[in-house]
Amino acid sequence: MEETEKLQTLGYSGIFLSCFSDYSEKCIHATPDHTLVYLYSGEQIIEDRGEQITLKAGECAFIRRDHRILMYKNSVGEELYKGISLTFKRNVLREFFNKLNKSEIPKNISIPENNIFKIETRPDITSLFQSLTPYFDTNIKPTEGVIHLKLLEGIYALLNSSETLYPILFDFTEPWKIDILEFMNENYMDELTMEQIASYTGRSLATFKRDFSKISNLTPQKWLIKKRLEVAYYKLKEERKKVQDVYIEVGFKNSSHFSTAFKKEYGFPPTEVS
Repeated sequence: MEETEKLQTLGYSGIFLSCFSDYSEKCIHATPDHTLVYLYSGEQIIEDRGEQITLKAGECAFIRRDHRILMYKNSVGEELYKGISLTFKRNVLREFFNKLNKSEIPKNISIPENNIFKIETRPDITSLFQSLTPYFDTNIKPTEGVIHLKLLEGIYALLNSSETLYPILFDFTEPWKIDILEFMNENYMDELTMEQIASYTGRSLATFKRDFSKISNLTPQKWLIKKRLEVAYYKLKEERKKVQDVYIEVGFKNSSHFSTAFKKEYGFPPTEVS
């Protein structure tokens, strides 16, 4: 794959490869599907609830569905970050489960609270991901049949690595929901679409809008702007910060948009806060 100056992601029906060159990338990971991440080169730090897991080349981790985590994707020296992930959709897991010999499924396994599991380096894991490399290095698209087989191979590898993953992979209950206002108060400064916020809180977009209307008379977009302006006013007045610093901290893209919104909300520009 050619070196690029920005993050590149190639995806084929649930198999994704990311590669970038000379900098680090911070991103938010949240998906309704379980994900298996493997690192070809560079370094990846996965952070959840204050705890971190670091992946080096040849290592991988399993991330549970419906959980929002931070990822840091770093080049190491001249070694580019290059990682690949498999996402296991519910229909694939259900099909796999229906074909299992139920008598061979481990019994009475307690479900841990972990959202991230570092997977032991094993021949089946290494073989699986190394076999996917040619598709990304040549940009030749694998057939749907090959992709499906690779996903099944990934499920087998996970089950072989730990019995703990049986009840996690084959949990077909509805996704949990998290408190909308709690999430938005913690993440108001992030550049998130309504679709992303809905997904991160365990809802469809329609359900998110319906639930939000029960807790606020404002639309979600207007609520976010109001929240950003309230925090900006506090930082300007109480913390005596500069306008050029504050608008970025609270999530506005440019000072012009910030100043216009601030004056509309408070009746005077942010430069006149005293």
